[in-house]
Amino acid sequence: MTRAATATIDLQAFQHNLQRVRESAASSRVISVIKANGYGHGMVRVAQALHSSDAFAVAKIEEAVTLREAGIAQPILLLEGFVDAAELEIVQQHAISVVVHHQSQIELLEQARLQRPLNVWLKLDTGMHRLGIAADQLDACFFRLQASPNVAESMVIMSHFANADDRNDPRTEVQLKRFFDATADYDSLQSIANSAAILAHHQSHEAWVRPGIMLYGVSPFIDGSAVDDNLKPVMTLSSKLIAINHYKKGNALGYGGSWRCPEDMVVGVVAIGYGDGYPRAARPGTPVLIHGQRVPLIARVSMDMICVDLRELPEATIGDHAVLWGGGLPVEEIARCANTIPYELLCRVTQRVQFSEIE
Repeated sequence: MTRAATATIDLQAFQHNLQRVRESAASSRVISVIKANGYGHGMVRVAQALHSSDAFAVAKIEEAVTLREAGIAQPILLLEGFVDAAELEIVQQHAISVVVHHQSQIELLEQARLQRPLNVWLKLDTGMHRLGIAADQLDACFFRLQASPNVAESMVIMSHFANADDRNDPRTEVQLKRFFDATADYDSLQSIANSAAILAHHQSHEAWVRPGIMLYGVSPFIDGSAVDDNLKPVMTLSSKLIAINHYKKGNALGYGGSWRCPEDMVVGVVAIGYGDGYPRAARPGTPVLIHGQRVPLIARVSMDMICVDLRELPEATIGDHAVLWGGGLPVEEIARCANTIPYELLCRVTQRVQFSEIE
């Protein structure tokens, strides 16, 4: 039996969104971020769809190896870098570029005997305070790397914004000034712009930009929607109505009986739940799209099913298509209804969901 819950991936939307990156940062090269299984979309699928990217970025070494074994030939940047000599050997074997963000990594590079030098991106901490070299250590770290025969001649200095998703947060400009001040005397390529900065902070674009969430057709801004920036959603999560029931006023629905029918009413059951990646925290009133019409979620989300109010959709029938997010229903809106972010919803889609592609 075909699984009802389906994630449909629009491959053309990837190309549209990549083109939006290139339009916004016309003078920059693009390193497409496809970590976390391509933000839940399927990492190899994403790399193939974004084949015109100049490079790809992932977080884990296993992700980089998976791409190489799938035949992805573009440069691949390992954002978390390497932690020991064994990983350093894997990095060299698969021609992976690495982020260096800690002096312990520099020591490993100085001690290693590599057959060929690695491409290195040196990460500067400008205010994220997660990974990165402090500004007062930049000189020493840069020149140590430059002196190592294990490091390729051309290095990139990078940093990462902490608050760019809020267009009005002044800390983004503070970070950008710190970055430019710290790197002013270096004749090296630079990179700091993520999706939000690509769209809202053009002065940050530099040699490389690193789009992530915008490639998947999702707004990078806390109060945004994809349509605001001419982005096309890539994933549409959908399922089917598997039951339509009639209940009396006062009937309690679902686990805990926390939602009661305000009147005699028709209730639909959609075959999707938190076991598929739909957020359990989605509150009553969260929209679901059936026949192109919004109907509200009611009662608690369970592992395999949700209930929807069909009072305004009397023509609904068993087997009808129900969209949980994607085309016609922004994932950003569903995330706000669940008090989370779109990134988490996309990455949470589980293996129970059937993936399909449209070109």
